[in-house]
Amino acid sequence: MSKPDIIEADLTWTGRAFESEIQVEVTADGRIGRVGPLGLTATRRLSRQALLPGFVNAHSHAFQRGLRGQGERFPAGAGSFWTWREAMYGLVDGLDQPSVTRLAIQAFREMRATGITTVGEFHYLHHSRNQSDFALDRAMLAAAAEVGIRLVLLVAYYRTGGIGKPLEGAQRRFETASVERYWAHVDALRDELHECQSLGAVVHSIRAASLEELAAIHDGAVTRDLPIHMHVEEQRQEIVDCMEAYGKTPMRAILDTIGDPSRLTAVHCTHTADEDRGHFLATGGRICLCPLTEANLGDGLPTLDGVETARCAIGTDSNARIDMFEEMRWLEYGQRLRGEARGTMVDGEGEVARTLMTIATEGGASSLAIPAGVIAAGALADLTAVDIESSLLAGIPPTRLLEGMVFGGDGRMVTATAVGGHWTSHGPDT
Repeated sequence: MSKPDIIEADLTWTGRAFESEIQVEVTADGRIGRVGPLGLTATRRLSRQALLPGFVNAHSHAFQRGLRGQGERFPAGAGSFWTWREAMYGLVDGLDQPSVTRLAIQAFREMRATGITTVGEFHYLHHSRNQSDFALDRAMLAAAAEVGIRLVLLVAYYRTGGIGKPLEGAQRRFETASVERYWAHVDALRDELHECQSLGAVVHSIRAASLEELAAIHDGAVTRDLPIHMHVEEQRQEIVDCMEAYGKTPMRAILDTIGDPSRLTAVHCTHTADEDRGHFLATGGRICLCPLTEANLGDGLPTLDGVETARCAIGTDSNARIDMFEEMRWLEYGQRLRGEARGTMVDGEGEVARTLMTIATEGGASSLAIPAGVIAAGALADLTAVDIESSLLAGIPPTRLLEGMVFGGDGRMVTATAVGGHWTSHGPDT
């Protein structure tokens, strides 16, 4: 765009409430300029719509979209995360570059259609069959570019199949043979990024790297000014194995190894001890929760008592269901079920929906180190428009509109999204 785009919706989320007569200026560089009652002629009038910051999905495995509908029958009795993992490995065995690209496009389109404008793709399926070519990393870049979603490719370091164990079977397609090879690959990817794409570092889990390698990946991320993500304590068995190997929990091993966790987002923390979690957050760490996947896999419910929600993010993880409204809702509902109390994820004024919206936008943006998740001057113009006349919101006044969206709505309310100021319209089955 050569001239600023002046957007005016019937209602605009300002961070605390929906307000009318607010205009949002989007500049030629895809950023937000002025915001407020500007008194200008709107170039994009969003009639009967509400404007929100685009949702930030901080944790996705796009290829696992191929598992949707599978593994939901249990003729041999109850399953577990570990039996699900074997089904995931079976999917990996059958994938090639075209099918991975197709699944990623499918997942990314669903994300945009439900209001997600940025995805942190925690990517560990690197290689073609029988090759060490990182071709599937480039497939993610291509898929995101085709869909037009903002992508933070979180490139995973994955060298061992368990603590001190070699990779086996499908895991070999995840391999990063050494820290040096990993960073050579990540550095080369910088030259292949499309518009609206950036990188982050990952150590897949305490199972996938030694503590020395974890330290080296963390140090490399600091040197390159990259965020770093890691699966942490999703399963009790992970804690048992780590205690046997290192005499401490995974979270404690991570903290003792890297020192400063301010770049680190720990994904899940389902079984993290209160003391460890408290120290991690107090020293700058962040947590990403994935309520729908954690429920689908039977992981359990994390304890979030006293957690500063400003340091939380949300992800869609396995993409068995992609809907940030539902993720927000179940983040709160899970804590209600665990504690047998209503109103758990509250801010200082007792607001729940506002807290959940902040986690799904600003929290994810902080986790991925991007200036998004708010409608404010200088932020990326990543925006989501919602139909306020949707039947899902019938009878709800503007003062309770956010609560209506979070506790009664879903992605079908989304009419359009913008990434860097470029708009895409959405409707049923887009």
